[in-house]
Amino acid sequence: MNNINDFINRLGKNLKHQLKWAKRQNLVAWRIYDRDIPQFPFAIDVYGEHIHLQEYDTGWLMQPENYQQWLDEVCEAVQFVVGFPKENIHLKQRIRQKGTAQYEKTGTNGNDFIVHENGRAFWVNLDKYLDTGLFLDHRNTRQKIGSIAAGKRFLNLFSYTGSFTVYAATGGAIYSETVDLSNTYLDWAKRNFQLNHMDLNVHQIVRADVFQYLVDAVKQNKQFDLIVLDPPSFSNSKKMLDILDIQRDQAKLIDGAMRLLAQDGILYFSNNLRSFTLDDAIEVRYVVKDISKQSVPDDFRNKKIHQCWEIRHITT
Repeated sequence: MNNINDFINRLGKNLKHQLKWAKRQNLVAWRIYDRDIPQFPFAIDVYGEHIHLQEYDTGWLMQPENYQQWLDEVCEAVQFVVGFPKENIHLKQRIRQKGTAQYEKTGTNGNDFIVHENGRAFWVNLDKYLDTGLFLDHRNTRQKIGSIAAGKRFLNLFSYTGSFTVYAATGGAIYSETVDLSNTYLDWAKRNFQLNHMDLNVHQIVRADVFQYLVDAVKQNKQFDLIVLDPPSFSNSKKMLDILDIQRDQAKLIDGAMRLLAQDGILYFSNNLRSFTLDDAIEVRYVVKDISKQSVPDDFRNKKIHQCWEIRHITT
């Protein structure tokens, strides 16, 4: 194992650099460390006056007492560098798993609190679920959606807690539908909408399997000017009609979304499967632009955290 001092020094340097950047960006939620030193496999995010500390499963074998001592040292080091009280350091261990991981409870309730981003407000919880309620790596794309949403009809597929919709609505979208299968996250989205004073009659929440929604929405002649499609890499939720595998199912999802997209509209398609490759057939059927370099924010720049594309209809 590396000396804990190496970890402290790296974290301190990162914080010094990133703090200035975050202040310039007016950010309160951002990443300061992401497995920079392989022997300290953690991702560390600031959420206001709290730290979200995630340990990644490496498969290393350590004696339980040695492991606990090492983990305690890491938590103390983080607390020392950032200067927050111990109760504001929220540790999570990410075990390698597939499927509905983001929806799973950790067994700890924790407290909901509000963070602000680009003038919007979001409820987060750093303890209750594996994920916090706000994916920090999509900050740039959220801002992009907010900047082009005025006067548009917006569709958010696999919406999670509805943060893209918050940006669209506060950016002037005239109508939106926010689609997910999880009641837990749709309730969370509703609270985010209320927090940002959105009209729930205009910005509708739809509980549905996205595959089924795409079929039904075409039959109902629905159409949108702006769509975000950000599916999980894999899901075997019992509520879904089928297992989702994004590499296999990408064409079905993209084609389904494009049938709902106005002729001059834009679909933003993103996922975080590191091995993902876009089907060649998609680039034949549509105008596709890889915007991953622009969509990944500076605090995630060194990691392939997600890929993102702008997809448009071919115009003749």
